[in-house]
Amino acid sequence: MDGDFRHSFVHEPAALKRYPALVLNADYRPLSYFPLSLWPWQEAIKAVWLDRVDIVAEYDATVRSQRVELRIPSVVVLKDYVKPRKRVAFTRFNLFLRDEFACQYCGSKQDLTFDHVVPRALGGITSWQNVVAACACCNLKKGAKTLQAAGMTLRRPPRRPAAQELIDIGRRFPPNHLHESWTDFLYWDTELEA
Repeated sequence: MDGDFRHSFVHEPAALKRYPALVLNADYRPLSYFPLSLWPWQEAIKAVWLDRVDIVAEYDATVRSQRVELRIPSVVVLKDYVKPRKRVAFTRFNLFLRDEFACQYCGSKQDLTFDHVVPRALGGITSWQNVVAACACCNLKKGAKTLQAAGMTLRRPPRRPAAQELIDIGRRFPPNHLHESWTDFLYWDTELEA
């Protein structure tokens, strides 16, 4: 290991995040697409050492202990299959993902918050069927009024998404950095255009 590389690992905390490993289920599909299932390189090496994963691809970079030098894994596959969740948790992130990170009133992607379609002041509840992503401007405009009273319409009605639907939407929002060794595993099961 050259001195510059060792220096960056030891003295730059951000350097520890440079070599994430894409984690695939035993069927060679990512555990999740959005957020993408990534482990820090340390976790990937630990899982390899504990024989919980197989290495599919590696970075050129290495780490070493007193006795062993290992190339850092860039793609690992779990040896045991993890059954995907069928139920989608009602979280702010999943709500924004369902609404494709866009205001459901005007389509803006800036300053997102969420809005109760039927305001809580009028008996509306916090649920998949009553909450949508909304930009701050539209949320302020609507306030505690009904859609009709505010003179606003929804781009599409809110509903509980299926797990597969969120996976499909998430695949359209790739992370900022995709290592070339990941590409085949992220998009191998996408439908080809005719």
